[in-house]
Amino acid sequence: MIPVATLALAGWGILLFIAERLFPAVPAPFDARRLGRNLAMGLIVLTVSPLIQWATLSAMDGAQPLFQTNSALLHILILDVWAYALHRAYHRVPLMWRLHAPHHFDQHLDVTSAVRFHIGEVLLSSILRLIPLFALGISLETNLLYGAILSGAAMFHHSNLRLPGGLERPLSRVIVTPSIHWVHHHAVRADTDSNYASILSIWDHMFRSASRTVQTVNKPIGVEGEEERTLAKLLVYPALPATKP
Repeated sequence: MIPVATLALAGWGILLFIAERLFPAVPAPFDARRLGRNLAMGLIVLTVSPLIQWATLSAMDGAQPLFQTNSALLHILILDVWAYALHRAYHRVPLMWRLHAPHHFDQHLDVTSAVRFHIGEVLLSSILRLIPLFALGISLETNLLYGAILSGAAMFHHSNLRLPGGLERPLSRVIVTPSIHWVHHHAVRADTDSNYASILSIWDHMFRSASRTVQTVNKPIGVEGEEERTLAKLLVYPALPATKP
């Protein structure tokens, strides 16, 4: 049986896919090959996800936390700042960038960009997330809840949805909005290496990684000096010599 959370996320993704085409922030041509590429990478991750969940459950079975805390809200906040730090590391550590770069080679942004991650990055992130899970005794249920919230937020902030200014501005003070994350995908290194937050936008302000660049229609998306690649080349990219954005 398909979990309710999976169905809810699929419905959310379809809703955003339709909305961003009715109200696009940036004009974008329909590219079936690009969509197929993104969805294929997402399907690979989805296929392996049950194995990741099983491995996480097995690793946590009987583990004793270093620090016992019982607040689910606190745990979600910790997981979110952990995701921020991990994302920043993917941009700073060359070996990690090789896994993350395929996500950034996408030269347009829409909701399908949110599932375009190399399976190697997903596996490494899952392993590294065990650190806060073990240290604080974060339950599997809280971890899964955070994962669902993170996936929904990623679909939202990767979308090409145009939000009214009166909604975008106050919303961006709390959560990552499409215009904030668009800057992170701007094909200029200074912007690519900024705006790392995933759910709460406060982390970029707190750790001084927020960009002042404003989204405009004439600025390119991708990695500075790089081009998009075929699905096969995206999958083998981590095995190639390390580069930086």
